[in-house]
This record gives sequence, C-alpha cells and structure tokens, in this order.
Amino acid sequence: MELPLVVGVDGSDSSLTAVDWAVDEAARHGLPLHLVHASLWEAYEGAQPSFGTGRPGAEVMAEHIVASGVERARSRNPEVKVSGRVMAEDAVSVLLRTAPDAFALVTGSRGRGEIAGMLLGSVSLAVAARAVCPVVVVRGTEPGIAGARHRVVVGVGDPTGAEGAVRFAVREAEVRGCALTAVRAWRNPAQEPVDHMLIADDAARLREERAATALADALRASVRAHPGVDVRSLAVEGPAHRVLLEASAEADLIVVGAKRRHGRFGLQLGRVAHALLHHSACPVVVVPQPV
Repeated sequence: MELPLVVGVDGSDSSLTAVDWAVDEAARHGLPLHLVHASLWEAYEGAQPSFGTGRPGAEVMAEHIVASGVERARSRNPEVKVSGRVMAEDAVSVLLRTAPDAFALVTGSRGRGEIAGMLLGSVSLAVAARAVCPVVVVRGTEPGIAGARHRVVVGVGDPTGAEGAVRFAVREAEVRGCALTAVRAWRNPAQEPVDHMLIADDAARLREERAATALADALRASVRAHPGVDVRSLAVEGPAHRVLLEASAEADLIVVGAKRRHGRFGLQLGRVAHALLHHSACPVVVVPQPV
C-alpha cells in the first residue's frame, strides 16, 4: 500500500495554500492525500462534566477546518483520494507521529497562531527539524509555488549524506517532467595560503573541480536509475546558503538534506536549511539523512 502525502491544516491562508500544493503533488505521484488538524479541545473540555446537549465549540471548529480542507482538495482534483482527521494533540506531535507512515509531510510557512511578519512558523520549523520523513514547507513567490519555472534544485553538501535528497529531487524532476539542477557550493578563502607551485587561480580551479567531482559522485546512482531526467550540475563559489537562496529564485522546488542524529530530540537543522526555510523563493523539501 502506498504511503499517503500528509498535510497539516489549521484554517490559515498558509495552510490552504499548502493543501492546494499537496493536491497537485499527490496527483503527480498517484498518492492518497491525508489532512490532519491538531486540536486539544478534548484535553480541556472532554474531561469536564457536560450539563448541556451542545457539542464543544472547539470540536465543531476543528471538524469544520478539516471538512473544509477536504472539500477544497476534492474540488481541486476529484481524482485524488482525500481523507481528513482531527487529532487531540499539539500540532508538532500530530505531524511527527504521522511521519513514519507518510510519503512526506506538507505544512504552510506560517499558522494561524503565529505573529504577523514572522518568516517561518514555529510548527513548520520544529517539524522540518525533527521528522523522520521528508518535510515540505510551502513558501515563496507565486511562480515557485505554482510550478511555473519548470525546474527542481537540489543542494549537495556532504556527498555521503546527500543520497536521500538527490534521490527525492531526481524523482520529483521526473514526475514533473522538468529539469533538475544540482548545486554544490565551494569556498576560496581569501586568507588561505597558496602552495608556491600554484597561483591563486589554479587553487580556485582545483577547488571548483573537486566540487564538480563530488557532485558527479552524489548524482551517479540516481541519474542512472532515472536516465530521462535532464540534469545540470553547478559548482558555485560562495557561501552555501546564499548560493542556494539565489538558485531558489529560478526553481519550483528546492531540496536539501538534514542529518538526523539518533537519540537527539532537539532541532537538527544546519544553517543552509534554516536559511532556505525562512527565505526561499519556492517550496522547500528537507529530506532526513540518518547519521
């Protein structure tokens, strides 16, 4: 049985945008779509004696949010199988608990309870940092969210830890019928001493060649498995987070890996993932890589 694409909904504009994006993604992959809404009304009202016949207002609101999301998803694409559920937990716990049985988790960039002007909601950040499955945070400008640029970008840092991100990105490019750009940043420290046998330009060229080789090594297996994907490799000088943020302006989706260290429960995101989740011009996928 195929794992569902799970999207968190809370009634905010951001989560509705995530629902629309998730419907299109589910259709591309032929996956069922499952909407979840976190509600703690049972914890606060369910244990209290009831002297009335009416249902708790929070319960009605929670069910309305899910039902509206399901209706919206079905209207967008009637061929996608859609289900919804209210779960009596906090939002982060709900999404993390569904992660082991999900193809991916999808969230908006900011929820109803977030302070206006925040770059990224706390729920989206916590889920992206801790989930054991890929997490998509739907953010960015309209062309990127709508898939109008016809390009997927994958950032390749440590080649030994990029396998999951590369595999996800290649598969996305294939189902979308678009090009894939694999990017690896390299640095040429201004203060680093240069061997007397090499001039500065030769040293920079060597670093660029090493970055290009690392890219080729990271891509080899996935590209071989999906030969129809148009792949472009770019070794770019500069800080990785800046290089990938610039690349996001020309992408419909940007994919990065995140190491998950066993036994650690705190936020496990590096600088690159943080920068993309807060500033990317297109939706971001964080793919966990166990350490």
